[in-house]
Amino acid sequence: MSTSTAPQRDMSEQAKTALTNVRVFDGHRLREPGTVVIDDGVIGTDTTGARVIDAGGAVLLPGLIDAHVHLRAVEHLEQLCGFGVTTALDMAAWPPALVDSLRGVRGLTDMRSSGTPATTSGSTHSRIPGFPTAGFVDEPGQAAGFVHDRVTERSDYIKIIVDIPGPDQATLDALVTAARQHGKRAIAHAASYAAVKMALRAQVDMITHAPLDTALDEATAARMAAQGSVAIPTLAMMEGVVQQAGKPGADYGAARASVTALYQAGVPILAGTDANNGTGGPATVRHGWSLHHELTLLVDAGLSALDALRAATVLPAQHFGLPDRGTIEPGRRADLVLIDGDPLTNIATTRHIRTIWCGGIEHPPA
Repeated sequence: MSTSTAPQRDMSEQAKTALTNVRVFDGHRLREPGTVVIDDGVIGTDTTGARVIDAGGAVLLPGLIDAHVHLRAVEHLEQLCGFGVTTALDMAAWPPALVDSLRGVRGLTDMRSSGTPATTSGSTHSRIPGFPTAGFVDEPGQAAGFVHDRVTERSDYIKIIVDIPGPDQATLDALVTAARQHGKRAIAHAASYAAVKMALRAQVDMITHAPLDTALDEATAARMAAQGSVAIPTLAMMEGVVQQAGKPGADYGAARASVTALYQAGVPILAGTDANNGTGGPATVRHGWSLHHELTLLVDAGLSALDALRAATVLPAQHFGLPDRGTIEPGRRADLVLIDGDPLTNIATTRHIRTIWCGGIEHPPA
């Protein structure tokens, strides 16, 4: 990460800025050096009156998107922003008042959230201190009410924890059906081979985590691709579980091999880390820094550097229905990361950050 000493800009200031001589990552390649205008929080076209910054051929990325985080405080948004993660997709936070307090914080990382996730009383996750009983869905007849309550609380998608023990297949199916009836994506936590199989039978939209017990085989990966399901492997967390928790039978190699199989099968892969503050989880994963590590782990598992970058920009924007971000185009949010080096040659250069813009507000790197 860069040690730039660029001054912190006043968040009340949102000066029109023209970045010249900058190479834009457009989701497919690095363009020839050109100009990008930041105007009132969005990408503009008119350089009139703009403060000009000559980027000297540096690379401009869309703001990075972490497709699996846990947020408990504005401090986490600040940490994410400092590493160029300008959108965070929270996968379990409560109470609703906390989630609402983290939405739309000007100049910091923008977030979406599942709010309270679904599990059953007696599951592993139900024993997390403070886990809300509102998340207990013990039989299929409770699924519609659970989803209705989350929609009322403004949850952006529905998170279902496929623990074993946890929701049985009928309850899982009912939760997915109820989510679809409300136009919400159903996202399954599935950290074992058997849990992934259950999630696929329920035809969830996304599966987060990669198994640590048994690697997904070609047939399972092909089924996931055929169903149009999306993978968020959270390799940073799976590595952390093995290294920090020493869980018996956990093998990072199984998670890595699963990602290889999914990628070869054509399953869309999104970069998510399971970043958290260490409360109640099996491993602590740092907000912000971990997404850059996740990109390295995805490349190690077989993704091209191009597809790893897409996994943290255009693809999560596309699959989570966020049309105003993920690429650098006029009219999009001015979520930008200026870096030194070519990330299509060496993915680790995403860590060499010069400057970050969150909704047009300029920040130095962490």
